[in-house]
Amino acid sequence: MAAPLLVGLDVGTTASKAVVFTDTGEPLSQASAATPWTATRTGAELDATALLGSAVAALAGALAAAPPGPVAGLGVASLGESGVLLDRSGAPVGPVVAWHDTRDETELADLHARIGPETFARTTGLPLRHQWALTKHRWLLTHHPETRTAVRRLNIAEWVVRRLGGMEAAEQSLAARTGWLRLHDRDWWPEALEWSGARASLMPEVVTAGTALGTVDAGARLDRLTGATLTVCGHDHQVAAIGAGAVRPGDELDSCGTAEALVRSVPPGLAPETVAGLVAAGVTVGWHALAGRWCLLGATTGGLVLQRVLAGLGLDRADLARIDTLAAQVQPGRVEVRITDEGRSVVVPAGEAAEPAEIWRAALETVTDEIGVIHDAMTAYSGDHHDLVAVGGWSRSEALMAAKARRLGPVRRSPVVEAGARGAALLAGLSAGVYGSVDDFPDAAGSTAGVHPGDTAAARRTAGRPRRITPRQP
Repeated sequence: MAAPLLVGLDVGTTASKAVVFTDTGEPLSQASAATPWTATRTGAELDATALLGSAVAALAGALAAAPPGPVAGLGVASLGESGVLLDRSGAPVGPVVAWHDTRDETELADLHARIGPETFARTTGLPLRHQWALTKHRWLLTHHPETRTAVRRLNIAEWVVRRLGGMEAAEQSLAARTGWLRLHDRDWWPEALEWSGARASLMPEVVTAGTALGTVDAGARLDRLTGATLTVCGHDHQVAAIGAGAVRPGDELDSCGTAEALVRSVPPGLAPETVAGLVAAGVTVGWHALAGRWCLLGATTGGLVLQRVLAGLGLDRADLARIDTLAAQVQPGRVEVRITDEGRSVVVPAGEAAEPAEIWRAALETVTDEIGVIHDAMTAYSGDHHDLVAVGGWSRSEALMAAKARRLGPVRRSPVVEAGARGAALLAGLSAGVYGSVDDFPDAAGSTAGVHPGDTAAARRTAGRPRRITPRQP
């Protein structure tokens, strides 16, 4: 009998990426489709059905290019914060508002006055700012009256799984990005629900990534996937950490994309004052996609800065190896690069003429120092990290990796390209019984990547373990 295939789908802000993998974690085929946003004055929104179409197109493309063989499971990861409201017939009502949209200014100001940033941070592990679902939900109820008929609210990955034939569930790492979930008891926060106009019945049961949620239905019109086990894999950053092999407590992922994100896995149960301190330092605290773990997450615009500096020098990615080599040979510190306007502007102070390699070296040191501040805050509040793994396009810069090693210590570059899709596929294998536990997940070279010996049974407590659940009506 042929070895089962696994499919990972990562529904991101820019595109849906689908990859077919072997059970040893090796990619066989992939395809992508753009996320169909409509620009608005304050950001962006989209139609949930159009988003589903984009995800299905990516899956169809990847499966068409894959070799023959049975597909055991499909795992879906996604961007966080944005959600889909459903009426009693299961049809979406109202638009899906982008996580970065700022239309909820009035709602955010009221939440500041009613609950306050300190209480919000201690309860949810999140700073009180634009991004989370609860303020956008209140905006929708005011400006789109049809949303008041909703009986269910799903995060993006949960919506895709439901429409492919799966059961409704709220995966914990996505639930932790809504502003409605109490961090310490992994349950919905009544005060936040009431403030936003939501009801507890609107929210599905909270589960962990890897929980089997049924199988792909024939009505999805993805013949090769029909009967494959479905699971929601969670927030794309945490799932990418799994795909890259950063699965042990204390492991840290450095996702070097347009936005640079640090994702650290820690045991659950940090004290509320520690959580508040991390939030004040720019680090969110939430449930990880992995069972029995919390996730520390902080991000910068480092990749965007590097992209703009490179373009300003008249260079592009094809010139990266050459400028990296030259930058390694220059004296650091003679030129200063300053980041302004949250990375949208990069300033090289006027003065003595500087060579392109000096400017590039300064930019690399600047963005590394910026992410280093977040790394240091994580360490100060949760202890030393175990392993630091880098993925993403900018991790291919040898000069940037050298700067990270100087500032952060040893950094291991993962060979995985689509880490989010790979993590989703591995979790699909867990839900389908291809792997008995996270211990059995293959690493990028095909061998197993076990859990650190310090990962005690207490840290993998029952709350948050993958399991099968029974259907529940809205």
